[in-house]
Amino acid sequence: MQHPSLLRKGRGATFDPDNRFAPTHSEAIDDGWWQDTLPERLATTVRDEPSKSALSWNQSPDLGFDRSLNPYRGCEHGCIYCYARPSHAYWDLSPGIDFETRLIARTGFTERLHEELCKPGYACRPINLSGNTDCYQPLEAERRTTRAILELLLECRHPVTLVTKSALILRDKSLLEEMAERQLVRVFISLTSLDDELKRTLEPRTASPKARLKTLRELSAVGIPTGVLLAPIIPGLNDHEMENLLQAAHDAGARTAAWILLRLPREVAPLFEEWLIAHYPERARKVMSLMRQCRNGQANDPRFGQRMRGQGVFAELLAQRFSKASKRLGLGRRAEMGLDCSGFRAPRAQGDLFL
Repeated sequence: MQHPSLLRKGRGATFDPDNRFAPTHSEAIDDGWWQDTLPERLATTVRDEPSKSALSWNQSPDLGFDRSLNPYRGCEHGCIYCYARPSHAYWDLSPGIDFETRLIARTGFTERLHEELCKPGYACRPINLSGNTDCYQPLEAERRTTRAILELLLECRHPVTLVTKSALILRDKSLLEEMAERQLVRVFISLTSLDDELKRTLEPRTASPKARLKTLRELSAVGIPTGVLLAPIIPGLNDHEMENLLQAAHDAGARTAAWILLRLPREVAPLFEEWLIAHYPERARKVMSLMRQCRNGQANDPRFGQRMRGQGVFAELLAQRFSKASKRLGLGRRAEMGLDCSGFRAPRAQGDLFL
């Protein structure tokens, strides 16, 4: 475990686990020489990757969509619990610090999406934007790929759902308002805690709780359908905030709500447990014990139907609390925010795309 003074400021992961696909692995050892060094400040680097395709498809019964868009790989937000971390190993990078510092921008992404929407057999159903990364992470301010995607989807009247932890989405408020008038968009703000200190270590480069609630308030004020996603709920760490989170989101204008139990697939489990020991050592054993009670005795349960909610007494209690609080506040389910697929038309010719 790293000493707290050596934790990298502004980053979520405390170390880089080995890439499970690499043919060799290295291990640091104590050579007897001791040095009291300050942690290095890790800069974020970005490399471009030409896009071969845009839409990602899934058949999971746990998800409310069958297609998604991810204009970036990795995420500078650095949320320690992010279930997408293991995917960074596919690009010869570590799911740890690499995931939040070595990003990949997919160039030509909007052009590939344009081509796929023009295919004769394409059937319109809502696209989820931010399935494996946050489309409004800091890199978006420079690259503006998410903005270009939304402009294309509005042009061809294609519905989309957005999930983000970033206030950068307010940059596109007028565009989203225009889409909302045609029932083409719904926005979910992911809210994990109202505690600034917990947020700072759990999700180091995301918007503050107050900024996220302000974002909800401003979007809903102009008629954009908004919801709150309590994700993840972490037993023993933030589960006590569930009712307060729902109340705050409701007061900010959220119309719907959903929740997800913490998931710890592959490398995320050791990363999260190391983070717990570094930042909340007095709670670490309790949190992991409760997680295993919800996950059939393991740190993670990948089975469909179980991975989002868990099982057992504690998981059932969380579900009951969420249901009762949502009902009391009049917060509906995600499926109740209907989108219109009937107006879809294939985009214009490629040469006219950005006219």
